[in-house]
Parts: sequence; C-alpha cells; structure tokens
Amino acid sequence: MIDWLRALRAKLPFGGEQVGPGTKLDLRLLVGANDPVTGLPGPNAFENTLEQAVRQADVKSRRLALLLVNIDDFKSINGTFGSLKGDEVLRQAAKRMRPLVQPFMAARLAADEFALLMNEDPQPEDAAVLATKVLREMRLPIGVGRGQSVTLACSVGVVMYPDCGAVESMIPRARVAMANAKAAGGARYAFFDASMTKGPPDQIELLRELRLAVELNQLELHYQPKIHAPTGEITGAEALLRWNHPTRGMVSPASFIPLAERSGLIIPIGRWVIEDASRQLRIWRDQGIRMRIAINLSVHQLRQPDLADRIASALRTHQINPELLTCEVTETSAMVDVDATVRVLQKLHAMGIQLSIDDFGTGHSSLAYLRSLPADELKIDRSFVLDLETNEDARKVARAVVNLAKALDRKVVAEGVETEGQNRILREFGCDQLQGYLFAKPMSAKALALWATDNVGPRTMNFRASIFKDTSTIGETAPLDGGAAKGPLVL
Repeated sequence: MIDWLRALRAKLPFGGEQVGPGTKLDLRLLVGANDPVTGLPGPNAFENTLEQAVRQADVKSRRLALLLVNIDDFKSINGTFGSLKGDEVLRQAAKRMRPLVQPFMAARLAADEFALLMNEDPQPEDAAVLATKVLREMRLPIGVGRGQSVTLACSVGVVMYPDCGAVESMIPRARVAMANAKAAGGARYAFFDASMTKGPPDQIELLRELRLAVELNQLELHYQPKIHAPTGEITGAEALLRWNHPTRGMVSPASFIPLAERSGLIIPIGRWVIEDASRQLRIWRDQGIRMRIAINLSVHQLRQPDLADRIASALRTHQINPELLTCEVTETSAMVDVDATVRVLQKLHAMGIQLSIDDFGTGHSSLAYLRSLPADELKIDRSFVLDLETNEDARKVARAVVNLAKALDRKVVAEGVETEGQNRILREFGCDQLQGYLFAKPMSAKALALWATDNVGPRTMNFRASIFKDTSTIGETAPLDGGAAKGPLVL
C-alpha cells in the first residue's frame, strides 16, 4: 500500500508533502483507474483508498462509514430498454450520488453496485442520513429517451469502522447488510449486525427459535400513537412487531423478519399479528378505550387467497367493528401483483376495514394503478420528512405528495416526524395525521392504555374524545361469501 501511495504521490497536488498515516488526504484524488461508464473510481482504486482511510482512522481514533448501494432489479431495466440505456441510467445514478458524499468518495464496485465512504469521524446517525438521501435521490425519474423514464429503488448496506472489525471485513459485511435490506423488500437501508454473519447452523437455530416464539407467545406488538394533525390529539396507533427472546433479549425486526420471509414463516407470523391485534382491540374496548389499530400486511400475505376471510374471522371472534382496523400495505408490495392486490383490498374495503398505502413515493406505482387501489389514506415515507427544515426540494416533494393525495380524495399520514419544525411544516401542508418520535415512541399495549386513562404521570397530549365513547352494537355485517351474517360486531 505504501509503495502504491509513493508512486501516486507525484500525480497528486500534494507538493512535496509526505504521504503516510498522519497525512490528511483528499480521498477523491486517490482514484486510480476510473470506471469507463460512470467516471467514478473502480473497485481497485476504492479498496486502496479504503485501506488508507482506515490507517488514518486508527491513528486519529476516528470512525468511518461505508455504504454499499445496489440498484434493485436493475436487470429488468437492461432487459426492457437495452444495455446502452442501462449504462445511461448508471451514469445518472452516479451523477446523483457523487455530490451527496462529497468531500468523501463514491465508487462503482460492480455492474449495479456503488460504494460511498465517509471518513470525517461520522456517527451512525450521519450514515443513516446519507443512506436516506441516497434512497430519495434515486427515486427521482431518470430519462431513458423518447419521453420515457425510470425510477430506481435501491438497497443500502451500512457498516461502521472500527465496529465491524478489520478493513478486510468492511466490504463483505456491508454486502451482508445490503442483502438483508433487499430480503426485507428493498428500497431501504440496513446497518450490519453481527447476527447477520452467523453461519448456517446459527441461522437454523434462530429459525427454530422463531418458530417456537410463535408457539410460546414470545412475539409482541408495540404501539406507536398516531396524532390528529389539526388538534394534536391521539386518534389511534400502529402495531409494530417485536420479539422478546428469553436469552437474546429484544431481537431486531431487521434480523428476524427477513429470515421469516425467506423461510415462509412470515405467513403464520402475519396470522398471529392479525389475531393479537384483534384481541387487543377487544381488551381496550372492555376498558372503555375505542382505539383504532393499524397493522402491516406483507407481500406474502397479499398472495394468500384466504387473507380477507382470516381477518374477518378474527374480528368476528373478538366482536370488533372492522372500522377500528387499518391495514397498511407498502407501495412496493402493492405493485408486485397489482390485480391480485386490488382483489384482496377490495374484499377488505367491502368489510369496512380502512386501507393505507405505506411508504408512499418509494415504489413504482403509476397514477392509473394508484386510482385502482381502494385506499383510504396515503402514508408519506419518513425519507421525505427528514430534510423538510433544510431542503426546499424536500418541501416541494412533500407538498406535492399531500396535494396528490388530496386530489385523489385520500387522507395523508406522515411518519418519522422527529422535530417541531417538521411538525409545523407538515401541518401547514395539510397532513391529516402525524406519527413519530416527536410525539411518542412505540410502547406496550399496557403502557398505552395507562397513558390513555391518565393513570400514571402527567399526560403530554390528549386523546380524542371519540376514543372513550361508550361501546355499542352496530348490527351485523354481511360475510364475504354473501351468506348469513355471523354475529354482531361492536364498537
């Protein structure tokens, strides 16, 4: 490495400055041979630069962040438009990534894989911000000629040095994290976690324990309140899956949900979520709390022909009004098989269940498809909320999403609200509901009930009066098959 740096020194504008561990190098200059398509440094140049950056980080006791960006389903772009248009898409993607990472380094490692290096002692939060910006920039349309354009979804793997181990481990472990992001549905980022690299025996054991967790009720639903934007009152909550392992502790959803999806275990877990959310609605109802719950449906559940019947059965068993349940479907999941998704959502809508398109703006839906989905609300992805206070383009995009939703007669929910500034801007734009750490973190059902009834501590915000209305029978609902009703549902 040192010989390579000495040979390169004469080509770089460092004058006679010695190149070594104590030198502050401009990483953009250590490029070596550039990639002919994008003009970015290639894999060899990037690995050399990474090694030097690690040496400097060790000397100065600083951190590094490495992000690997992979374009989801890039093969379909080449297959549809040809390799020449595919190369143009790669050039435009590189052009967008380069300014995001300056004055650090961007490189192309493989056909549809890019690397971004942050070397000024970044924290994980800084890497998360960069990853979110990359995902957002890639979603902007890229022209491919003759009035045609494509939008890109990316999976991003993130590693922090020295947390991830030796320099030789950084790229492989970033690829592992990227693969986990892709397995979770893509269009997202994931930080490397040690559990991701455990060998097949541990994965088999973790899967066995996950199966057992469903049987032993080790899975939990935590609830994050949703806020009525005009009044600031709590109107309901989103149910979020958690795994409280008896020896591992709380296992991250980023670790076990991709495993469940790969193994098919996501189907019984999804059924458990439906049942447990319905059970919790009944418990709250018996406590005098008429809380609305939102649950997330995976793409695998949408492919199950009996999904609507299972949800109807759970609501009947616990005698719950379907209007108290919201089913959230990500835009990406909805677009996997549009016709099948529409059929399922139409059944749920006919039952009176509220429907929400989650992560709106991160997928590939067209207005024609969006109009065909019987959704009651659109949920703005958190990536659009992140830069509202500092970026005019982010504000324009968020406002456009709100205006589009209003034009389609949908309500608008914004998630990931963390600052008062974001809260103010979204209220001004006309969002109907807000959700995020600014208001409340996810909490257990018991904690939320205590908060609602004001039995512990000062109440920081009010619940809507409708949550405490007396429950009453609203009559019978027709079953999906058009036969006789199977019992009353109550508020």
